Amino acid sequence: MRILIINWRDIRHPQAGGAEVHVHEIFQRLAASGDHVTLLSSRALGQKQHEVVDGINTIRVGNWKNFNLVAAGYYLRRLRKIPWDIVVDDVNKIPFYTPLYVRRPILMLVPHLFGTTVFSEVSFPQAAYVFLWERAVPLVYARTPVVAISASTKRDLVERGLDSERITVVQCGIDHQVYRPAPLKHQSSSPAFVYLGRLKRYKNIDTLLEATAILKDRHPQLMVAVAGEGDDLERLKKKAATLAVHDQVRFLGRVSLEKKINLLQDAYAMIVPSPKEGWGLTAIEANACGTPVLASKSPGLVDSVKHGQSGLHVPHGDSAALAEAMEKLMRDTKLRKHLSEGALQWADNFDWEKTARLMREQLDNAAGATS
Repeated sequence: MRILIINWRDIRHPQAGGAEVHVHEIFQRLAASGDHVTLLSSRALGQKQHEVVDGINTIRVGNWKNFNLVAAGYYLRRLRKIPWDIVVDDVNKIPFYTPLYVRRPILMLVPHLFGTTVFSEVSFPQAAYVFLWERAVPLVYARTPVVAISASTKRDLVERGLDSERITVVQCGIDHQVYRPAPLKHQSSSPAFVYLGRLKRYKNIDTLLEATAILKDRHPQLMVAVAGEGDDLERLKKKAATLAVHDQVRFLGRVSLEKKINLLQDAYAMIVPSPKEGWGLTAIEANACGTPVLASKSPGLVDSVKHGQSGLHVPHGDSAALAEAMEKLMRDTKLRKHLSEGALQWADNFDWEKTARLMREQLDNAAGATS
């Protein structure tokens, strides 16, 4: 197939996250199997305009502020006449509304939509802009086949007015050669927990800091690693100082893959306190390392974290409940062992090769139904 993907960022963008990993893991496999894959994305400072990355022909235009507008113009000027078999519109953040200007078969790929959570992240005018752009999704994409990455995302789309029959769930995978337990499962001599991800206000890392403050006097050896970059870093550092947990919480910045895996293997649990995720890819990465996850009982995370097997759900934003769950793991070695074993069993259900095959089926269906 000749496939065009439109996504806000590519895997080498400095702010690439789970959505970019998801696209890259799937489509590099399709490229390796013989499909011709092109990705149109925004361009960060220092990135080349054109580059082939793991078999994916990557074109970068515009920037994070204007890419949804620049992408349409670039497609019409430079890409419209190419006989694409399918155009994949990755609706991650602001929609591209490709059905309005693309006359090729389209597949809508949805990690998740922000909804009202965007108002906790950016200023009101910016949040209103994103919110209003999302409001027209059911109208513009009414006749477009959709792949959602979780049952939660599908429910959200149906509640917004999209036809359930047009939506297929294809879950994320995991690379078990990369994410796996240490040869001899070990843990820090001090109780250790880890957060991995972008440092954004909407990720609600505040709850983790507050939970740490509740526990620090009872468990003075407690250590929490916060790994990742983002524009909320300085505010979080100030909050950690205000809560007097700056000795317990280490802000590590962006870490290497090797360091990331070491953190996961070493931790009692990974913490995911978000109000909403499309899936929660890092949860399965942790599980594949034999590490349980303490996650908000939120959309997406209720799909990726199997309560009582691969981790525990806690009420979103409830720092006391999170502290209680953390303390339970610190005190109960049998529970840690049970959840660690369950995490490995749960992670075995996911594989990028399987995900790529399922996605290829949906691409074929979408191309055939609309060609």
